[in-house]
Amino acid sequence: MTNATSGLAIELTVQDISNVEADLVAIPVFEQDGFEDLAGLAAATGDEVTRAIASKEFKPKPFELFLTPAMAGIWRAKRIALVGVGPSDKFSMKRLRLAAAAAATAARQRRIDRIAFLARGGFAVAASVQAIAEGIVLGSFDAGRYKTTDHAGVAPCHAQVIAHAANSAAARDALARGMVLAESCNLARSLANEPGNVLTPRVFAERAGELTTAVGIDTELFDETRIGELKMGMLLGVARGSAEPPRLIVMRYAPDGAPETPVLGLVGKGITFDTGGISIKPADGMERMKDDMAGGAAVVCAMRAIGILKPRIKVIGVVPTTENMPGGRAIKPGDILTSASGKTVEVINTDAEGRLILGDALWYARELGATHVVDVATLTGACVVALGKTTSGLFGRPDSWVEAVRRAAEAAGDPVWHLPLVEEYLEQLRSEIADLSNSGGRPAGAITAALFLQEFAGPGPWVHLDIAGTAWSDDATPYQGKGPTGVAVRTLAELALSSSQWGLTGQERAEISDVAEADATG
Repeated sequence: MTNATSGLAIELTVQDISNVEADLVAIPVFEQDGFEDLAGLAAATGDEVTRAIASKEFKPKPFELFLTPAMAGIWRAKRIALVGVGPSDKFSMKRLRLAAAAAATAARQRRIDRIAFLARGGFAVAASVQAIAEGIVLGSFDAGRYKTTDHAGVAPCHAQVIAHAANSAAARDALARGMVLAESCNLARSLANEPGNVLTPRVFAERAGELTTAVGIDTELFDETRIGELKMGMLLGVARGSAEPPRLIVMRYAPDGAPETPVLGLVGKGITFDTGGISIKPADGMERMKDDMAGGAAVVCAMRAIGILKPRIKVIGVVPTTENMPGGRAIKPGDILTSASGKTVEVINTDAEGRLILGDALWYARELGATHVVDVATLTGACVVALGKTTSGLFGRPDSWVEAVRRAAEAAGDPVWHLPLVEEYLEQLRSEIADLSNSGGRPAGAITAALFLQEFAGPGPWVHLDIAGTAWSDDATPYQGKGPTGVAVRTLAELALSSSQWGLTGQERAEISDVAEADATG
């Protein structure tokens, strides 16, 4: 199977690892690993593996790599890479995915064309194959599209997943699913990495339309006139300071035979560049504000994945997109905006613009019939202070819906942490002259931002994901370079794919998983 965007082909194989032809074969290695299933590994490396582990040159800490040539005539691969995954009792599907990403990243940096990855760890075959496929595709992402010199390398062109029972239908389906999810994630990363002078709101909307209509999603792109007819005063207000007009991206997925309810609504913040407006941001680091549409990119690319994977649920995607600029017509602190829902908002801080455009979009998602809603946004620096750069904030109601989204995020490998919606903090959003103010100040800033969104989310189940800390990686890791992460794409797609299990208990889900695994292995 070939990745439609990068050209990377991935296939399954059940042959013995010694017979796999590749420029690099990667093997996950545990602490205290006895290599009982790899009796020929030491000989294949001329005892380099034994020496490196004994001398502690290689410690199997998570994602540490050790590369060595393979001995001619023993294994057919040219090089062998050991990828540390830590203690076996802490091994998880997430670590397997990241280990595969680390191997692909190392191959890309070394311009290695053909790689193979061995499935180890005792997980179900299909689950392992999906995780490895996701990791290989994610590791092949290259952020340097505008570089003309000193390029970090090109992605591998061919990969193999070595897995027991790899020829089963379940394993083949898992490979395809993993590639689609990771490819969609990489597309979101590409969008978030585009500079603001390239990815204007109109261009973002056009690209979203191309990505989604190509897979059968019914997509409409509303211009400023149509947005005005919907009376989206908050979206239009934020857009006033820019010479670029806003757009509203509306996507509908309604497969034949899908039940009338539930209807999943996905809403993403699409600020293609955020100066802060009149409440302008400091110059240091402002170039990063090109990624303030990462939530919108996550929704667009999750809709693409949904269109390909075809879950049996209706899904609506809404992405408001604009720039936040300090032009002569820009909104000012103290201005009053009237939302599409009719609520009025006093603008205290023009840099709290994301919640304004999301408020109109949340209202519209409900108007279109969404019964269960998730919004995704790079919303608050306060969430970064609270949870750092690896964990997204999760807010919502009721607890059953919050738990369904948390489970989807866990399955997707996107860490989240449930934060409270403290009603008393609504007082911080009280305005003397309007229904709400758009900023509650510094205390509990992530919570007050979520409480603001709740006012527009309608009465049904709703979750807010604050990805301000997780949408961008400031430091390179073995499994990911600096830059956009594509966070939440796989979570949103997984949520749609798992809709039949939203209301089930842990025991009920485990029983379904046991039956599925038994069917997959025959």
